[in-house]
Order: sequence, then structure tokens, then C-alpha cells
Amino acid sequence: MTNRVPSFDLHHQGIDTKATLHWNYGTPQLVEQALACGEGVLAKDGPLVVATGKHTGRSAKDKFIVRDGETESNIWWDNNASMTPDHFAALKADFLKAVGEKETLFVADLFGGSQPEHRVRVRVINELAWHNLFIRTLLVRPEADELTGFEPEFTIIDLPSFRADPARHGTRTETVIAVNLSEKLILIGGTKYAGEMKKSVFGILNYKLPVAGIMPMHCSANIGPKGDTAVFFGLSGTGKTTLSADASRTLIGDDEHGWSDTAVFNFEGGCYAKMIRLSPEAEPEIYATTKRFGTVLENVVIDPDTRALDLDDNTLAENTRGAYPIDFIPNASAENMGPVPKNVIFLTADAFGVLPPIARLTPDQAMYHFLSGYTAKVAGTEIGVTEPEATFSTCFGAPFMPRHPSVYGNLLKDRIAKGGVKCWLVNTGWTGGKYGVGSRMPIKVTRALLNAALDGSLNNVEFRVDPNFGFEVPVSVPDVESRILNPRDTWTDKADYDATAAKLVKLFTDNFARFAAHVDAGVLAAAPMGAGEVVVQQAQEPVITAA
Repeated sequence: MTNRVPSFDLHHQGIDTKATLHWNYGTPQLVEQALACGEGVLAKDGPLVVATGKHTGRSAKDKFIVRDGETESNIWWDNNASMTPDHFAALKADFLKAVGEKETLFVADLFGGSQPEHRVRVRVINELAWHNLFIRTLLVRPEADELTGFEPEFTIIDLPSFRADPARHGTRTETVIAVNLSEKLILIGGTKYAGEMKKSVFGILNYKLPVAGIMPMHCSANIGPKGDTAVFFGLSGTGKTTLSADASRTLIGDDEHGWSDTAVFNFEGGCYAKMIRLSPEAEPEIYATTKRFGTVLENVVIDPDTRALDLDDNTLAENTRGAYPIDFIPNASAENMGPVPKNVIFLTADAFGVLPPIARLTPDQAMYHFLSGYTAKVAGTEIGVTEPEATFSTCFGAPFMPRHPSVYGNLLKDRIAKGGVKCWLVNTGWTGGKYGVGSRMPIKVTRALLNAALDGSLNNVEFRVDPNFGFEVPVSVPDVESRILNPRDTWTDKADYDATAAKLVKLFTDNFARFAAHVDAGVLAAAPMGAGEVVVQQAQEPVITAA
């Protein structure tokens, strides 16, 4: 068997440890190690089930980028918390001391990015076997002959047992995700939520790729039978993973991609899907992964005797997750790549019940909604959320965007212009009223409308102009109830709909005010119809214009 230990080992990186090092283990070995160490249990059909403790999601407020000569003028500091080089030096010293004292460590050499000329080499050092399995599942796995000479460009050290000291390390709490782009080192401590690792790699690529003119995207992507690629932008819970896993289309990936001159390419080699209340009828491909050896399930409730899963139980977390290799989806792309896209879809889960299930966007409107990045939280998903709450995450991924939104907006603008790409806004949220009154948009309706958009059927139907947002909405679509296409028609209380729509328009307008100086008049004119006149200020940064 090819040696799993590369010639450029930890010692070459200045990392010394007494630990037994498990290099580039495969899935069976890592599952064995996780079980032997009591890190999780096997469910009856084979997946490894683990608990992440108090951190059941990302700790966004505990992430820092080191502010130095490399990053001072390149990072969007309004969106990213900074750490001083001195604080990082102290944190690094303490991390390396902790690494040196470990008895066992797991090391994986991986790629971020499936297109060879645009990928990054990443080495991940873990104290938990299941974390190593997770990141090995989620990133792109090198071939055996690529391991011997593997020399990492970036290194991630992930120690859930490490406790940061705010006074010594400049952190907010004992949890820390510290990114040093000059040293190409990321330190993660105080959290067992494995998603921090994969998002750290996404952040690296979001920083590196724009310099080469490549658009990094928080999106899923798939390919139709005619070779037509579609990308689906959306925040967590809007349906990126579900809608891209379509039996009639080939999956490229479910979360993070790059758009180069020649391809849409997956950053990852696996998928990371929400599992709560997963339906075998509505999401059969993803549901099947819960019965596979090699899947890692986080915070899913399991019967201690029968080892049966209860995907409806949110006792441990609402954000239950499953990580699995992309080839667990039957019709996944073998190359994790596809042609440049013909369609771009912006997904939103509108808990206000105002947005239509689908709308066609002009290029200006596409820029407006891309920069807005709207979805809505609902009661019960987070502490203190009792009513629908608007969330605006620019570029549909603000937490992962190190550079200013204008950088990503201009890249998307250029890509849309070059490809003549069609753009759509799809609401997977509520219909018939806001959350608590109406109901969730039927997934069959969403799929039918998406299919009609992607196969060109919507080009032949009548459209109306939405009186609130100004985009075009189909009046009728075969096999879809016409009433659901006009959200106002689905509300019993029309006055309440009008008031709620006016509220949402104002939320959009207030949020977009921060971008007014960075976009052209066409994008400003794409604001909701009731937004009122916006005074265009002189832009201080590159202007975002529409194709």
C-alpha cells in the first residue's frame, strides 16, 4: 500500500509532538478509532452518530482574522473581527504546546477545490477521530500517489479540548477560530462543531480565488440532461442541499463552489445536509444516506437499545446534520465539476409569506438580491426568536466573505454578462400567511416551478409585475395551482398581507442603504417598488453594475 505519510511531515512545519500520529486514515479506520475512543456510536444501518455538545452550530462571533500587512487593506473589517499578531502569537504558542502533549492525533492531507488548477492544499490536524473523518468526507480526497509529495499550503489545527484565554489571546470567550492568512494557519479550539473546519476552507478560497478572477459561491449546483448547469445560492435552511439533489439532474455539489472561465467546480468532496424532519418521500436521495456506513450524523437522536434513528427529534439540536461523501448521491458528478451555468437561482425561506414561489429577475434585480442575501428566521429555531425575523447576509454568505461584497458582486456581474445567464428568485418559505398562520411552501410546487425554469418552459408563460418588488412573476404554470403564484391571493386577511409586504419592503430598503454608494443607478432602481427615491452618493469602492 502507498505510504500515507508524506515526506513533508509535521516536523518540517515546526510542529513537534509526542502523539501517535494517524496519517490519512480511510473511513473504516477512522470509524474504528472513533468508536474505540467513545466519540460516538453506530446506528443500526451503519452511520456514525456523534454529539457536538453545547456548540450545535458555528460560533460566528468567535471567529477572528489576524490584522497585519497582508490583510489590512484586503479584508472587509466591517464584517470580520480582527485579532492582533501578538495575540495570535500567544494563541499559536499555546496551541502548539497542547499539540505537543497529545497522546494521539489524526492528520489528513486534502484539497479544497475540484478543479486542479484552482484548488488549495490543506492539512488538517485533529484530536478527535470523528472530526478527521468529517473533514476527510467534506473536502476533496487526494489520490494515493498524490500523498507522498503532499506539501500543505494551509494548515488547520482543530482541538475541541483547547480553551482560549480572552485576556491572553484577545478572544471573546474560550472558543476561538483564528485565521492567519500570512502564516496560512487556522486554529480552532473550544468547539466540537465540525462545520467550523469546512467553513474555514471556504473562507480561504473566498480570499484567494477572486484575485484570479474566479467567483467563489455559497451555493449548490447541478447539471441537467442537456448539460445545462444551475447554481442555487441560499443561506442555511433555504433548500440548497435538498433542491440540488434532484434525481433528474447530476449533482455537482451542495454548498460551496467556484465559477471559473471553464467550469463550475465543487470546493468539496462531500455533502453536509440538515437532517431534522428529513422526509424519505420528499428527499429520498438524502434520506438514503442516513442508512449508509461512512455517513456522520451530528446531534441526531438514537434509540440506545435498537440504535434506530429519530430524525424528527430535535432534543439535542434543531440543526441536526449529516456529512456523507458526494458519491452517496446516486447521480453525482464523478469530476465534481460541470459547465458554466445557464441559470442562477437565489433561494429564500420567506417566513413573512410575502414573496412569490418564483420570480424572474433582470440583471439589475439579480445584483440587488445577491447583495441583499435575504432569508428569515422563524420562531423556535433560535433562543429569543418569537416572530419571523429578517436576515440579510450579503452574497448569501456574509460570515464566509473576507473581502468587500463589491468584489464578489462584480465577479458575479461579469459572469452573468459573459454567459447570458437567466436569474430567478425562489421562495421556499411560507404561503397563505406568515409563519404561525400559513404553511411551508410545498416542495412539490418548488420542484415543479424550478423544473419549468430550468427546462425553459417558463419562457412560454404569461408574467405579471409584482407590485411590491417589481420583478416578474408567472401568472400560470402547468400543473401548479395558479393561486399559489400570487401570495396575496393565498392570504385570508388581505389587509394583513399588504401591511406585512410593506414591512418587508422597508426591511429590504433599510438594509440596502449600506450598499447605495457602491452600486450604479440601475441596481438602485431595482429596489422594491415602495422603496422611495434613493440619493446616489459617489461610490468610494468599485461600482457594481448590472450586465
